[in-house]
Amino acid sequence: MTPSTPSAEFRARALLLDMDGTLVNSDAVVERCWRRWCESKGLDAEYVLSIVHGRQGHATMALLFPDRPMAENFAENAVLQAEETADTEGVVPIPGAPAFLAALQGRPHALVTSADSNLARARMDAAGLPMPEVRVTAERVSASKPDPEGFLKGAAELGFAPEDCLVFEDAEVGIAAARAAGMRVVGVGPRAAAQQPSAHAPSLEHVQVRFTDDGTFVVTVTA
Repeated sequence: MTPSTPSAEFRARALLLDMDGTLVNSDAVVERCWRRWCESKGLDAEYVLSIVHGRQGHATMALLFPDRPMAENFAENAVLQAEETADTEGVVPIPGAPAFLAALQGRPHALVTSADSNLARARMDAAGLPMPEVRVTAERVSASKPDPEGFLKGAAELGFAPEDCLVFEDAEVGIAAARAAGMRVVGVGPRAAAQQPSAHAPSLEHVQVRFTDDGTFVVTVTA
């Protein structure tokens, strides 16, 4: 049963949504692909998996190999991302995601993800979720989260100021990116709990959305 005790309420003109860990549970694929990559590099997979979530793959590689040319990271990430796109086994919606997205149809919202467009489409389709009309994917930004570029671009494309937007995120770097953009952020799921978001929702089942007469979102997060 969905809890009914409100812990936070937000008003916003637009919502910006991360994908992996926020709308879609893709952890099984991420672990399979990145563990194989770690094995090929002789790296500690547990450490790598602790930093990979929310970042574009080349940004993770840059942290692991700071002296390696970025061209190598981009090339290797392209191969890894193709593997992830082809592997959708175990990709499922985050609890509450179908109803949450259904409530947003026709309202200002955007997907802001570190996945490229092909990977985003593959995972949203595998999870049976509708793709938002406005989306900022990896190839549309010059810097990965925690840089705020993606969220700022999403807000601009929807036509709203950063302070009018509410972000939904699960990862440390994504929550940091939202803060850097000057936006409030609802942290979704276990990874977000320790990151001090504006509010925390264990899943999207804990989020309720309604609208005022002028179209303002009223988002309630329950404990």
